[in-house]
Amino acid sequence: MTIKFVLLVNKQGQTRLAKYTDSSLTTDERRALEAEIVRKCLTRVDKQCNFVEHRSWKVVYRRYASLFFLVGIDDEENELGILEMIHCVVETLDKWFSNVCELDIMFSLETTHHIIDEMIANGCIVETNKANALTPVQLLERVS
Repeated sequence: MTIKFVLLVNKQGQTRLAKYTDSSLTTDERRALEAEIVRKCLTRVDKQCNFVEHRSWKVVYRRYASLFFLVGIDDEENELGILEMIHCVVETLDKWFSNVCELDIMFSLETTHHIIDEMIANGCIVETNKANALTPVQLLERVS
């Protein structure tokens, strides 16, 4: 397992989506971790790199408009590959929501989780093709 968590956070530091693949963390530990990481990443200036070391993980983050996408990974994982994966997730969300914004994620949280679940499973990137990731979500939408 290389990806430990995925967080979507707004500029005010409010977590809009949290997905953890590391089940060893309790809810309180997750809350504290989010606060520490968000504070660390949001206070950095644009000219600094998008990688931060935190505890035993590396955090790769990228800002898109008013949202920060933060991904916690193992030390051995490729940071540039994770940046590409973040961009792929954003493109996939853009394709589904037609220019995704914070409100889309807030009001369609379940759909957003489904899309991310199609792309990341058990801490591994399993799908990078936007059409393949969205097909099961389209099927779920038709059923409901």
